[in-house]
Amino acid sequence: MTRAVLIVLDSVGCGGAEDAGAFGDAGADTLGHIADACASGLGDREGLRRGPLELPRLDALGLGHAMKASTGRTPPGFAMGEARGQWGYGIETSRGKDTPSGHWEIAGTPVDFDWGYFPDTIPAFPESLTAELILEGGLPGILGNKHASGTVVIEELGREHFWTGKPICYTSADSVFQIAAHEEAFGLARLYELCRIARRLCDPLNIGRVIARPFVGATAADFVRTANRKDFALPPPDGNLLQRATRAGRAVVSIGKIGDIFAHCDTGEERKGKNNDGNLDLLIEALRDTPSGGLIFVNLVDFDSEYGHRRDAPGFAACLEAFDRRLGEIEAALRPDDFCLITADHGNDPTYAGFDHTREHVPILSFGAGAPPGPIGARKTLADIAETIAAKLGLPKGAHGTAWPA
Repeated sequence: MTRAVLIVLDSVGCGGAEDAGAFGDAGADTLGHIADACASGLGDREGLRRGPLELPRLDALGLGHAMKASTGRTPPGFAMGEARGQWGYGIETSRGKDTPSGHWEIAGTPVDFDWGYFPDTIPAFPESLTAELILEGGLPGILGNKHASGTVVIEELGREHFWTGKPICYTSADSVFQIAAHEEAFGLARLYELCRIARRLCDPLNIGRVIARPFVGATAADFVRTANRKDFALPPPDGNLLQRATRAGRAVVSIGKIGDIFAHCDTGEERKGKNNDGNLDLLIEALRDTPSGGLIFVNLVDFDSEYGHRRDAPGFAACLEAFDRRLGEIEAALRPDDFCLITADHGNDPTYAGFDHTREHVPILSFGAGAPPGPIGARKTLADIAETIAAKLGLPKGAHGTAWPA
């Protein structure tokens, strides 16, 4: 039986969606603008990378063609030769541009409801929510209470948090309530427990995720977030690909933050590395021990958390090139009847204003298990990905999306 490998390059969008303007993202193009920056020298960084964007393996699968199909322009640095993979792009129909919306739709269940959001005001959170969190968490108070960049708000308020014991609570344009706290001074277990309290308090507001953001260090100059981030998400809708695979008795391996995104529902064996490389190591392991008929679902978050939100185009480019180098290793570990699909959940254009996700098309590249190379067109919903994989694995059809010939 075929195995399926689904790799999500978190935030690697390929051009503004038709409704980007409604999200304040007109003109965003994560991959295209990174390619432009590298071609013009703005992607150079001493000791990191220089020159045009080099993604030969992704290019050979059809990434350049997918980017051109999405935006209408040929990206610099791509050979645009005959692709050996299936290529196209997906149009997100969910009402958010956040991680759960994208991943849930990729898994076959688009978000057809409105998430709750916190206003871009100070304070950002309802007084009743803040009061309950302080009371139930036994806190002396909270810091932040506003929209903020996670790295900036830790630099700004980390010392005050360190001395007062007040956690830093902040949000963004996404449906999130984030809590940053010092891993040693505040305690990791205590931070997680506080997030569980916040998760329950945020449920009536339909907030998609509560996120623990632990950090270490002693001063603003050396505060750094650790790999012990943990997301507390609302449970996903019924009928998603993970649920179908689990109910069919298939092996499911979730790598990276997939377990958190799907609230640990039907996520099978969860494996989590500290970064993209760690998660790719776990993927190679999973390809050795996952039985036929299984589903391996991988999220690679560094593109988003380390470079997109920080508006770091050279870092984002280097991260893409690092994945491309390891793609050869992944292909070598695949069996002849394995089906591999690479996509993204939204954009996060590092050349764009602000520090939030951007509403974009996402590339879709697939190969293996006899899939005929060539264009698959513009997919009208990311749920087409789930249906294509379900067809490959012989799983029941879902309520959304249409499989392409694969």
